[in-house]
Amino acid sequence: MIEEAPSILNTWIQDWNLLSENWRVGLVVFALVAGTAVVAYIASFIVGAVERRFQKTDNLWDDALLHAARKPVVAFVWLQGVYWAAEVAHHYSEAEIFSVNKTILQIGFVFLLVWTLLRLIKQGEQILASPLKMKKPMDYTTVNAVSKLSRTVVIITAVLIAMQSLGYSISGVLAFGGVGGIAVGFAAKDLLANFFGGFIIHLDRPFKVGDWVRSPDRNIEGVVEHIGWRLTTLRTFDKRPLYVPNAAFTTIAVENPSRMHNRRISETIGIRYVDVSGMAEVVADIRSMLENHEDIDQDQTLIVNFLAFNDSSLDIMVYTFTKTIEWVRFHEVKQDVLLRISEIIESHGAEVAFPTRTLHLPDGVRVAANGKQTKGRGDSDSSDEAVDEEVEQGRAPVSGSEHSSETRGDSNQADGD
Repeated sequence: MIEEAPSILNTWIQDWNLLSENWRVGLVVFALVAGTAVVAYIASFIVGAVERRFQKTDNLWDDALLHAARKPVVAFVWLQGVYWAAEVAHHYSEAEIFSVNKTILQIGFVFLLVWTLLRLIKQGEQILASPLKMKKPMDYTTVNAVSKLSRTVVIITAVLIAMQSLGYSISGVLAFGGVGGIAVGFAAKDLLANFFGGFIIHLDRPFKVGDWVRSPDRNIEGVVEHIGWRLTTLRTFDKRPLYVPNAAFTTIAVENPSRMHNRRISETIGIRYVDVSGMAEVVADIRSMLENHEDIDQDQTLIVNFLAFNDSSLDIMVYTFTKTIEWVRFHEVKQDVLLRISEIIESHGAEVAFPTRTLHLPDGVRVAANGKQTKGRGDSDSSDEAVDEEVEQGRAPVSGSEHSSETRGDSNQADGD
C-alpha cells in the first residue's frame, strides 16, 4: 500500500481538471509535506505518551527501547513523506535529482536503523552500569568496552549495506580492504599497538575507571578517568591530566592500590637504654592495645616485638594492618595508634629515645660554665681545647644537643701527668 501511494496520487492529479497541471502538482506536494509534519508531530506525541506510561513500570528495557526509537520514528515519518513528495514531483519533472529517490530512501532506512541501534546501545550501557537502576551493576569499564565494540560492528555493517545499495560490490570492497589493511598495518603499527593494548586492558581488566594506579617502571601514577582505544587518561594527584598510550601497559608492571584489602602500619620505635627493665611490659601493652583496637584488622599479621639494640635506642617493631584502605582515614588511624603507643611508653616511666653521646674526660679535668677547661691537681700547664658538650651531671651545661659525663678513676690520664 505504501509503495502504491505515489501512483494513486498521480492518477488523482490527472483526473482533477479544475486547475492546471503545475498547480495540481504543487498543491499535492505541499499537502504531502504539510501532512508529513502533522503525522510526525502525532507520532512523537504518541511515542512520548507511551514512554511516560512505561516509565511507571519496573521493566527498564521497554523505556530504553522507546527512548531510543522516539527521534528515529519521527525521522522515518519525514523520510517517507518527503519520498512520496519527491516521487510525485519526479513523475512530472525530468530533473536528474529525482532519479535517486529510491537510493536515498534505502540509505535513509539504513541510517535510521543504525541511529536507533546506537541510541539503544547507549541506553543499555547506562542501565547496566548504574547502581540506581541495577541491584548488581556491571563494571563500567567492561560495559563501556562492549558498548564500543557493538557500536563499531553496527557502523561497519551499515557502511557495507549502504555501499551495496549504491551499487558497489561488497566482495570487492572486502578484498580491497584486505590488501589495503596490510599497508595500513605497516604504516600505522603504533596506532594498532595502542588499539590492541586497549583491547587487552578491557580483556584482562588490570584496572578500571576510578582506580588509583601507578607503575614502578615508569613515572605513572594517578586515578583512571577514561580508557579509550588509543589512550588511557589518568588524573595525577596534583590534578593534571596524564595521557598514556595503551601500548605502554603491555610492557610495564602496573600496581593497583585501589584493590588493596588493607593498609599496613610498619614502624620502628626506640626507647632509652635506661628503660630496658620495662621493655617487656611496654611491648605487652602495645600488643594488647592493637589487639583491642577497633580499626585494626585482627585477621591479618600483627607483630609487636623487641627488635634490636640500636646505637642510641632499644628498638620495638610494630607491624599491623588497618581495616580501611582509604588514604585519609588510614592516616587518622595511624595517628591514633602512634599516640596510644606514646601514652603507653610514658605510663611506664620510659621515654622515646633520641641520638645521644657519652664523652669520658681525663681525670682531674673540669668543664667550666663558659665551656673552657680548667687545670686540676697534678695537671700540667698545658690544657685541652674547649669542650662544647653538656655534662650529664649538670655541673657545666653548654650549648649543643649531645650529653657528656665526667668520670674519675680508670679514665685516661691527661697530657703531662
